[in-house]
Amino acid sequence: MLDPALDSLFLPFATGALSWPTEGQILFLRARMGAALRESGVPRERFICRQSFLPFARELSLGFRAPDAGAETPEGPFPLVISLPPRQRDEARFVLAESVARAGAGGIVMAAAANGEGARSLESDLGALAGDVISLSKNKCRVFWARIDPARIDRDLLLAWTRLGEARRLSEDARFLSRPGLFAWDRIDAGSALLARHLPADLAGKGADLGCGFGYLSAEILARCPRVTGIDLYEAERVALELAQINLPPLAHGVALDFLWHDVTTGLRGFYDFIVSNPPFHTGKADRIDLGQAFIIAGAKALRPGGRMLIVANQHLPYEATFAGHFARQRIVAVADGYKIIEAEK
Repeated sequence: MLDPALDSLFLPFATGALSWPTEGQILFLRARMGAALRESGVPRERFICRQSFLPFARELSLGFRAPDAGAETPEGPFPLVISLPPRQRDEARFVLAESVARAGAGGIVMAAAANGEGARSLESDLGALAGDVISLSKNKCRVFWARIDPARIDRDLLLAWTRLGEARRLSEDARFLSRPGLFAWDRIDAGSALLARHLPADLAGKGADLGCGFGYLSAEILARCPRVTGIDLYEAERVALELAQINLPPLAHGVALDFLWHDVTTGLRGFYDFIVSNPPFHTGKADRIDLGQAFIIAGAKALRPGGRMLIVANQHLPYEATFAGHFARQRIVAVADGYKIIEAEK
């Protein structure tokens, strides 16, 4: 898969504008694997990648030191901190603030982003935090960096942007802690809310929530379905799963919960009486119908005979054909606000 921001990130080293530090560990935040990283010439024995999204973390671990996302990152200071800030502005500012905080005096903080995903704004943000910024352009992206002078850091801004990474209560539903960067991080997603309203009250036994996020759908099952005895919550984004681990236990009232940092597309770890999901359908800006299809297939394999799967999806996504190939029956339960609820029986 093309990754122009990653390809651009190492341009300063290829041109000679920067060189790899000869001593000390190098930290890569929001790291991703790709040919540009493998061929960058980075001193791998001193290179630490941090990534909380399991498919990316797994790829990185095949060639680089990529500690479990739940493990503590070494404090530093680091002579070089590089990152691929995300598109969401608050999360991106948190990444830049963490980069500056972890860099040593005289160290380099460097980041890259696509022009269409806020590269110029991020460059300005780094300048506001740390002072003068140098940049290069390639692949419709910008890579930019600053040399850290502690006397020039805007400490008030650094503190404010560091706090952007903290969990906070949803204003519309105080049951839930969330944080910037997660799917629908600051609200109850309309599709998930529609599915919650159409959850069958007779769901019973042990179920699974695929792509659970911070735990909304499982919370609604706990509130609406008294015959449920257990729920396994699957989530590939470790940050979301950790919040679900905080949000759900106070609502469980004896229902067994298990929290799994897991890539659903590789299959499930148990067998279930029911499964619910609001599956992902994009990577970046591109639709990824295959992700939702993989969720459906994984669910079909893990359901017991007679088990039910309920998903919510955008109306235009053609999941009915996938259900037809793996389930005995299916029906559209509801259509509203651009979403549809599909229920299928094993």
